[in-house]
Amino acid sequence: MTSASAGPQPLVAPAPHARWRGVRTPVLVAGGLLAASVALHVRDPHGSGSYGLCPWLAITGTYCPGCGGLRAVNDLTNGDVLGAASSNLLFVGSLPFIAVWWLRSFADGWRGVQRRVSDRTAYVVLAVVLALTMVFWVVRNTPWGTWLHS
Repeated sequence: MTSASAGPQPLVAPAPHARWRGVRTPVLVAGGLLAASVALHVRDPHGSGSYGLCPWLAITGTYCPGCGGLRAVNDLTNGDVLGAASSNLLFVGSLPFIAVWWLRSFADGWRGVQRRVSDRTAYVVLAVVLALTMVFWVVRNTPWGTWLHS
């Protein structure tokens, strides 16, 4: 007989205060995003100058990657996914990835799991995000990309 048991050991649930510590950041991020979404729902950014103006657009006359983001959030809070996509397709297209990242962060914090991301993975993700943002930025300011801004 051996005293060592084979197979995975059952996970011990973290204490409630440890769980709160683990999910505090995702919960605070969600709360901040909810507050911003409510503000954008109540005060419609579709009106000219309702939230000021984009400094990049004012200086250069071209659209930055974030132009239309406030309108997109307002459209989403009204259930208009197509309207949101026409305001800022990059933002709307990134939402499923952001949601998966947030859910994973929350679940890991709840279970007390700490994931280590390799430097290589972080650099690859950063490079892909920057490349997609740059392509979107350039294309939306070309004659064939006018459908990417409204």
